[in-house]
Amino acid sequence: MRLTIDGRTIEAAEGQTVLQAALAHDIYIPHLCKHPDLEAAGGCRLCVVQVKGRDGVVPACETPAEDGMEVLTATEEALHIRRMSMELMLASHPSECTDCPKYGNCELQSLYQYLDASAERWRTKGRPMPEDASNPLIRHLFVRCIRCGRCVRACNELRGVKVLDYRRDRQGVRIGTEGGVSLAEAGCRFCGACVEVCPTGAITDAAGLLDPALPRIKALVPCRSACPGEIDIPAYLRSAARGDWAAAAAVIRERTPFPAVLGSICPHPCEDRCRRGAVNEPLSICRLKRTAAEAGGEQWKTRRRRDPATGRRAAVVGSGPAGLTAAYYLAMKGHDVTVFEALPKPGGQLRVGIPAYRLPDALLDGEIAAILEGGVALRTGVRIERPAELLEQGFDAVLVAAGTHKGTVLPLKGRDLPGVLVNTAFLREARLGPIPAVGERVVVLGGGNVAMDCARTALRCGAKQVTVACLERRDEMTASPEEIDEALDEGVGLCSGVTFLSIEGEERVSGVQVQEVAAFHFDENRRAVITPREGTERLLPADTVIFAVGQSPDGAADMGLALCRGAYLQTGEDGGASVPGVFAAGDVVTGTRSVIEAAAAGRRCAQSMDRWLGGDGDLTEPLRAPSEPDPYLGRTEGFAGRKRLAAERRPAQDRRWDFAPVERMPGAGAGACEAARCLQCDLRLRLGRNKFWNEYPNGREGV
Repeated sequence: MRLTIDGRTIEAAEGQTVLQAALAHDIYIPHLCKHPDLEAAGGCRLCVVQVKGRDGVVPACETPAEDGMEVLTATEEALHIRRMSMELMLASHPSECTDCPKYGNCELQSLYQYLDASAERWRTKGRPMPEDASNPLIRHLFVRCIRCGRCVRACNELRGVKVLDYRRDRQGVRIGTEGGVSLAEAGCRFCGACVEVCPTGAITDAAGLLDPALPRIKALVPCRSACPGEIDIPAYLRSAARGDWAAAAAVIRERTPFPAVLGSICPHPCEDRCRRGAVNEPLSICRLKRTAAEAGGEQWKTRRRRDPATGRRAAVVGSGPAGLTAAYYLAMKGHDVTVFEALPKPGGQLRVGIPAYRLPDALLDGEIAAILEGGVALRTGVRIERPAELLEQGFDAVLVAAGTHKGTVLPLKGRDLPGVLVNTAFLREARLGPIPAVGERVVVLGGGNVAMDCARTALRCGAKQVTVACLERRDEMTASPEEIDEALDEGVGLCSGVTFLSIEGEERVSGVQVQEVAAFHFDENRRAVITPREGTERLLPADTVIFAVGQSPDGAADMGLALCRGAYLQTGEDGGASVPGVFAAGDVVTGTRSVIEAAAAGRRCAQSMDRWLGGDGDLTEPLRAPSEPDPYLGRTEGFAGRKRLAAERRPAQDRRWDFAPVERMPGAGAGACEAARCLQCDLRLRLGRNKFWNEYPNGREGV
């Protein structure tokens, strides 16, 4: 149908209102109660227009467009009513409120400036409505509310949670919950839709919750922004919640070929940022990766991407998470990829640096097999000392992802005594065999996760007494709280806040002399400056001492490539090393980091290598059918109080004797219940004016 607005003829679709038709053709009509995601309410009276042949004014948001209709948007009567309506809204609004604590400009402010409205002739005494900051994640500043009803409609119609409505109390009518109970008690899902649609800042995110310096997608979906692998966490939790584990696994695999590995050992920085933690407890995001990998099956393989062969050859030195991830994506792009591994089995530190009770061989072998099925050739037992020579052997690009397999030994007296071991060699021997003999008493020096791995492995090697000694106090240790708790449960002792003086012994180690620390700090070269506490020296008896104070690349200095920070390979922003055609990624560049960081670095380097080999660097791999999330959440009684899924571990007295897995991953049913605790923060990105969802579609690089 065709209609005329202010002399301009436009076309309108069947069922459109005058306001919708006007906005679709960039004809602006002021409006406030109308929102792109909500049905019109017609209450604000800001969108009134005149239609030729009709008396008075009509709300454009409720008036259907008709063929031949002539609309006038700026008549004297329409402008008068709009300005008066705005002035009445402002009459009880705080006079000092000139902007709102949201991203972008306050809609109310923009509108009253546009309409040149002033509330002076209507000004009334402000309503004594206190701020409500008692709810997690959300703050209510009732004095800013203009009762436009957007939040009510978003809660009731859009999300279906139905906890907000107009309520009357002694101060008059305001937005609230039935009985004035907290949002948690009322059944709020804390989705943030009410915050997103509020035009005045009457409902905002809790103070300090969001960083205004961050892009909205990172501020509103902190779990995803905290993930080094940029996995679309809300999307796979949504799939898991409805029991579609195949889709959940596909979402994860679109960003990494290691879902089961990450579900077992990832340090899960995403959980530290999970907004659900402000309600009660964060989601068990990490464990659900493992459940998705196990319950999701292999349906993703039917959509696996494999580009036509390019005829270009790429070599990867090292089969750890960085190397295998890069190999997977390079093969996906059609390149001929060969991985060289010095050890007899692939996996790098996944294989020899992480004990089997945390990462079983069968699980690791399964994920590596899936990578090799994608067209990757593997040569084990081959040590590449000078990677650039592979270019002379016919390879067009080389990636060095050799990891950090050389343990650090502190310059202590007695460090060369028999019975002094190093973390990397000890864990490798324990994993590949034969099981090392450690005696009855073991002291592990270090306070990180590797130190805990060494201590717990020593128990399983037959030690009767194992003590972890470290410089940091317990609450300062770099080991994860879970790792510390599991080690203590198994009987590992902790001697924290001490410095190491010497390793004692004559023909063999007999103990470690330590001293309590009053204070310490690290200088600009990351060397510890320690103030000991006088008179606190003591000996920790030991048959074996294990250094677990760090590790570095083994042989990087002899690779013929430029170094930085002493032992690490120097690269540019694209991962390129000092020899053209040679790239580097993972721990050999950054130092020892998490598996997810190494895998993410391997993916980024694969992009650069693909471009070097003539490709476009596009590694997107849609492994699921396109779908839109349902914005209707519905009501879930007791949602805020639902507890985090507890880890199910074998009893400590049983598990300390063997290398069988310590933790049992949640099954599909329990996992779905846990996933349903997700607040689905990303749904806010689909509301109203936000363009961020279109700018950052699922799987796009650089989210």
